[in-house]
Amino acid sequence: MSAAANPAPAHRPVLLREALEALAIRPAGIYVDGTFGRGGHARAILARLGPEGRLLALDRDPQAIAAARTIEDRRFTAMHREFGELAEAVRESGFAAVDGVLLDLGVSSPQIDEGARGFSFRFDAPLDMRMDPTRGETAASFLATADVQEIKEVIKRYGEERFAVSIAKKVVAARSEGPVATTHQLAALVRQAVRTREPGQDPATRTFQALRIHVNQELAQLALALPQALEMLKRGGRLVVISFHSLEDRIVKRFLRAQSTDGSPRRLPLRADELPEPSLRLIGKPVKASGEEVAANPRAKSAVMRVAERSSGGPLREAA
Repeated sequence: MSAAANPAPAHRPVLLREALEALAIRPAGIYVDGTFGRGGHARAILARLGPEGRLLALDRDPQAIAAARTIEDRRFTAMHREFGELAEAVRESGFAAVDGVLLDLGVSSPQIDEGARGFSFRFDAPLDMRMDPTRGETAASFLATADVQEIKEVIKRYGEERFAVSIAKKVVAARSEGPVATTHQLAALVRQAVRTREPGQDPATRTFQALRIHVNQELAQLALALPQALEMLKRGGRLVVISFHSLEDRIVKRFLRAQSTDGSPRRLPLRADELPEPSLRLIGKPVKASGEEVAANPRAKSAVMRVAERSSGGPLREAA
């Protein structure tokens, strides 16, 4: 049975056509979807692979892996892993190198839309926010023990929230009367602390984003995954990353820029044949969703896709 025989999920994959084109899929190639979600990208990749092609999908969310295991296709393997463990997962699957890696970052629509997960203030639910609810600290646990400075740093760094200090003080003060344990409790405290409202955005949006990133160590995972993806790519293989906010995109941009330069001292006179070959070659400009896609799927509005191709076996370079 092929993947095409499985019903497609309601979740809309962002920049689907653009991501498939960017991967430049070879029918007999080996690919990694580092963030399976509900499989929109993965199913489309499988549809372009031939009988000898292979696709490895990773996700830290057990519900995503349960969805992945409904795909009955001998070319497909799903692993319950963080994408920060990409290289290890590839080797465990028996592959020495791969032809492409796709990372679709951030929280998935099903995680947000399932109120009990605690990602969204649209629902009154336990303040969990873990992408893998079988491990790690919940958002409620963090808020129960962190001091004002720690809470402020998280909200300011990962949410870029101007009122981070006021929010942190509100949370700590509220703890004297009982734990801040639900999404509606936290959202109400944030709304009291945020004095100005951004047009079209709930005052709690930045704080919820910040706590989610912190709880799941999303930026740390990304920083781990990018060099592993480069290490695993064959020459000519593609790395495709879709980001949804500036903190993610900044990490991706700096990494790709560092790996796509030759690393030579600019003041030394060198012939072209003496320059070391960069590890990556940038492919095109950053891609954003079309107006048509954003109208059909508002989540696509902030998406930015960056693409690079493995050009050599050169050493990794530190991002500036």
